[in-house]
Amino acid sequence: MRKYFGTDGIRRIANTELSPELVYKVAKAGAYVLSKHSEHAPTILIGRDTRISGTLIESAMVAGFLSYGANVKLLGVIPTPAVAYLTRKLKADASVVISASHNTYEFNGIKYFSNKGMKIPDELEEEIEEVMESDKIKMELTAQSDKIGVSEYCQELIEEYVYFFRKNFDDVIEKNLRKNFIVGIDTANGATSYVAEKIFKTLGIPYKIINNHPNGININDNCGSTHLEGLKKFVVENKLSLGVAYDGDGDRCLAVDEKGNEIDGDKLLAIISNNLRKKSKLNKDTIVATVMSNLGLNKYARDNGLELLQTKVGDRYVLEEMLKDGFNLGGEKSGHIIMLDYNPTGDGILTSLMLIQAILEENKKASELANIIKLYPQILINSKVSNEKKYDYQKDEEIKKQIEKLEREFAGNGRVLIRPSGTEPLVRVMIEGENQEYITQKAKEIAKLIETKSN
Repeated sequence: MRKYFGTDGIRRIANTELSPELVYKVAKAGAYVLSKHSEHAPTILIGRDTRISGTLIESAMVAGFLSYGANVKLLGVIPTPAVAYLTRKLKADASVVISASHNTYEFNGIKYFSNKGMKIPDELEEEIEEVMESDKIKMELTAQSDKIGVSEYCQELIEEYVYFFRKNFDDVIEKNLRKNFIVGIDTANGATSYVAEKIFKTLGIPYKIINNHPNGININDNCGSTHLEGLKKFVVENKLSLGVAYDGDGDRCLAVDEKGNEIDGDKLLAIISNNLRKKSKLNKDTIVATVMSNLGLNKYARDNGLELLQTKVGDRYVLEEMLKDGFNLGGEKSGHIIMLDYNPTGDGILTSLMLIQAILEENKKASELANIIKLYPQILINSKVSNEKKYDYQKDEEIKKQIEKLEREFAGNGRVLIRPSGTEPLVRVMIEGENQEYITQKAKEIAKLIETKSN
């Protein structure tokens, strides 16, 4: 089992668990692993979100990279997908995003991307950990004299990301934009706070924006894709056509229709896949999702002659499946939507523009498009357990019997999914079924049993 990396990089409390000393080691080891086959001094990009600890972690990373002999381009506050895009465009050797995504401000994290702009696979993360724990980190990975790396500030490169959207959406938006179409935007006081507004202005899409004044500690604070209540109210009160919400680092998007109803990742996959297929742009008529996707997505795919492939939880596993067989649309119900024709990572702004494009091209309201899929009631309850005991439930006979009994009751019209969190000391209990009250009761019972048995 990996010591530092979880399902989405390293994520810990900044300056204690994620100390500058640890970050320095992660940087040196990562630079070595990701560039050891290169014969030139590697170039690594660094982007971050708006957390107060961002510059602290950034400084430690820069020191580690420069000490190894890598050169660094500092992109400043920038969405994760923009870093992925720029990594490929600039032909950098690797990149790092400093962010804890949807977590609160006291957390921070490190996500590595390869020279292809993709999150690195498990085996490379394991190799980085091995190097961190070895003598090599002290003895061999220190540049001497003129081999020491240099860094430069390159915040202006965010304009390349803005141009990417103008190039791909300018014509279709201009052609189909209708009167009184206004979008509400919630940037979660995070990495999209500046650039989202710039992109919508550039494309000429009328908008109203909230939660775009980051102060270092208000990122994801009752806002963004994990807290849609404020956006729902904002859309309804201002009679907006649509609301879109990003998470702290900008790789997720969830939406709200004109009535204030949530459009989650499963609905987004249905809407976007339907729009792409009508234009013969959905590769192999296939959607890739995770086991956490709603049963309703299965039914939507089956009823519309589409294939739905499901992977374990994590957008990196969705991407691996997409790359393996040439699919171009995949994602998670949390709002990580990957469209490989554009970018090899989840991209919140891209997702919102694909949704807007579908609404405008089909000349329908957001609520009408969302009706193409009916979701089963679903409940997710977290059991608080220590990291060391997150897998204990798998061996407990009482827990196993309770889950098996419930699945027999459902007889195909519901399901139980238990999984340890990859980023927090939690075990997640997810149940789907036809009766919300009943599945909520059962989820609470199982979650309480897991918590009791593990503590």
